[in-house]
Amino acid sequence: KAMQQLLEMKPSERDYLPDEIRASYDLCGISDALRQIHFPESRAVLQKARSRLAFDEFFLFLLGVERIKAGKNAAPNHFPMKKTWITEQVAESLPYPLTGAQQRVWRELEKDLSGPHLMNRLIQGDVGSGKTILAFLAMIMAAQNGFQSALMAPTEVLAMQHDKALSELLEKNGLSGFHPVLLRGSCTAKEKKEIREEIRSGRTRMIIGTHALIQESVDFENLGLVITDEQHRFGVRQRETLAEKGTQGTNGDITEPHVLVMSATPIPRTLAMILYGDLDISVLDEMPARRLPVKNAVVDTSWRENAYRFIRRETEAGHQAYVICPMVEPNEEISCENVTEYTDKLKKRFGGAVRVEMLHGQMKAQKKQEIMEAFADGSIQVLVSTTVVEVGVNVPNATVMLIENAERFGLAQLHQLRGRVGRGASQSYCIFMQGDGKNETADRLKVLQRSNDGFYIAEQDLKLRGPGDLLGVRQSGIALFEIADIYRDAELLQEAGKAVRQTLQRDPELGCPENRALREQVEKLLEKQKTEN
Repeated sequence: KAMQQLLEMKPSERDYLPDEIRASYDLCGISDALRQIHFPESRAVLQKARSRLAFDEFFLFLLGVERIKAGKNAAPNHFPMKKTWITEQVAESLPYPLTGAQQRVWRELEKDLSGPHLMNRLIQGDVGSGKTILAFLAMIMAAQNGFQSALMAPTEVLAMQHDKALSELLEKNGLSGFHPVLLRGSCTAKEKKEIREEIRSGRTRMIIGTHALIQESVDFENLGLVITDEQHRFGVRQRETLAEKGTQGTNGDITEPHVLVMSATPIPRTLAMILYGDLDISVLDEMPARRLPVKNAVVDTSWRENAYRFIRRETEAGHQAYVICPMVEPNEEISCENVTEYTDKLKKRFGGAVRVEMLHGQMKAQKKQEIMEAFADGSIQVLVSTTVVEVGVNVPNATVMLIENAERFGLAQLHQLRGRVGRGASQSYCIFMQGDGKNETADRLKVLQRSNDGFYIAEQDLKLRGPGDLLGVRQSGIALFEIADIYRDAELLQEAGKAVRQTLQRDPELGCPENRALREQVEKLLEKQKTEN
């Protein structure tokens, strides 16, 4: 984005980058960089020109992000919340104590919600690190202070699971009076009308939903907290639309609520700076001690019969299993496993001894809910599914994850799927099965065999697939760079970040004469991004 503006500049124009920054980081002038990138005198000069342009992309982007963040941080807290003993009571009622990391992040959330400015925070952590309970505690704190909260999940399966878990938690602690509701796209017109009225009137203080929450017809009575789960699945605009559902004053202005974003896909620090630079970031870097690491195997299709015998052994021991297929139905053009035929095959293979059912996104919501509840209560032993279970589904008794055609998925997605097992006290296993003739992907899959660390895997995924593919960044409304590469130029990115901090420390408003041209450049960039998003 910045490059298009750079190339429009006339060579005679004054360099907007202050002399001090150019000298500190040994950068050539912008006119020289533009000339040499097109007509280089040597390889060394070309590299120097590229470094200057890549530095500028990072520097301008991060400077713009910091300007946005400063505006958000300055926003007054219209929903000040007092800390409440109820959240401590709920935390103590859990079957296990909060980890040290969870306690640290909860203190950060409490401080934000009770502080002078609005919260804009991201909780980032590996699968199973315990983000959801922190979101529930924040919702309880908001409700106890008389405010509504809304949690938006990316899938109906996850929204239903959150609703069930929150309702059980509230009931256990005598807090059912907060009256949580679930709003989904698949609700009937009558159900939607009733739920919308409960939200508008304030009869409910806790709302869980899918994209249906951002429809114009949903009005909140006193929305103080917005939570988006699995942020990378929502466009930036969708997150902002939910935040804009705040209370409307008599003058028509919206009083925006606190914003909490949760991402279970670990994001390399370099990418987090780009994706979430406008948010304060909390990292859950500690896993519950009671959990055993998942054991992994990368195999080919000749091992399939062994996998079935292994699944049978686990179900005989009282456990359950997932089988993931890339497709719902057979496709003549694509040779890979599908849920429909695979379910029939396993039913024949296991006979009446094991109940096998299927789950996929094309099923009606009621059917999906029935299947997930039956799997959660143990009456279904083997669930054959698409990646609809990838996000957040929690069945602690499931100990086996078999992923067919594993070569068709990215490492980060495979790690998410693996995160559906290993959630209880029993040893769990993940089998990555490659389709025929896919041995060239073995090295990539062995990254998963070597490590259960989501942050390491995300780094490897970024290396292998590039930032454009990781997390579906292109679909998220985030501006990628024309010249700079966040992995290859990681050192340059750090230098640009340091330069931004130094610049804003000396001149927070970029009002000094030597920063005037820089300020104009940043404002152009922000205006361009606003138009495109």
